[in-house]
Amino acid sequence: MSNRFAAKLLAEFIGTFALIFIGAGAAAVVGGGAGLPGVAAVAFAHGLTVMAFAFAYGTVSGGHFNPSVTVAVLAAGAMRVSEAAGYVVSQLAGGILGALLLRAVLGGAGTSLGTPDLAHNLGLGATTLTVTPWAGYVIEAVLGFFLSTIVLSTAVAGRAGNLAPLAIGVTLIFNIIMGGPLTGAAFNPARALGPMVATGNFSDAWLYLTAPIVGAIVAAILHAGLARISQERTTASERDSAARTPAE
Repeated sequence: MSNRFAAKLLAEFIGTFALIFIGAGAAAVVGGGAGLPGVAAVAFAHGLTVMAFAFAYGTVSGGHFNPSVTVAVLAAGAMRVSEAAGYVVSQLAGGILGALLLRAVLGGAGTSLGTPDLAHNLGLGATTLTVTPWAGYVIEAVLGFFLSTIVLSTAVAGRAGNLAPLAIGVTLIFNIIMGGPLTGAAFNPARALGPMVATGNFSDAWLYLTAPIVGAIVAAILHAGLARISQERTTASERDSAARTPAE
């Protein structure tokens, strides 16, 4: 293993560890009954953590901190399979260790350690809502799609320059504000698995571990399609320009 690859894996481990320790920790401290201010606090805890560590480690590893984002980057052809596998292992390890440390400092698993779960009897105006597993699957996949789309369009394509971490952090914030009360808004297999391992609660694990990856793959396919269309338009525009230019 080269020193450069080892540095990438360490960066992904630390960033994911921080995301779970701060993000899931905020969810554990605030709890699920704090209303919009509590949801916003959890959303900002996740978003600001990812933004800060993406600024810190973006030039080292790309700042994925999420296996589904790594899958999106792989599917878009921007990294090798062996590299992606190393990233995913480091991210899952960082997430599990972050959750175990969170359990130690909070004195056990009684707070659920921010483990995501589907809403039951959630008050919405004059009615209540229970999110079914398949509805939760769609929500987590869509949230994962949004995040992967922003990562591919900013960090990978380079359209946002040095502001890519800001765009990514903001995406986490609005994703969690909307999806947090419904599914816990993990849209990150490492964010879900870490607290599950620490609490021993693997309810709907299939949903949280696979839905964001489905969304990520769809994002990568659309990203590649849009890039191809853009390239074709650019080529056609260049041909038209050349045809209109008088011969010397």
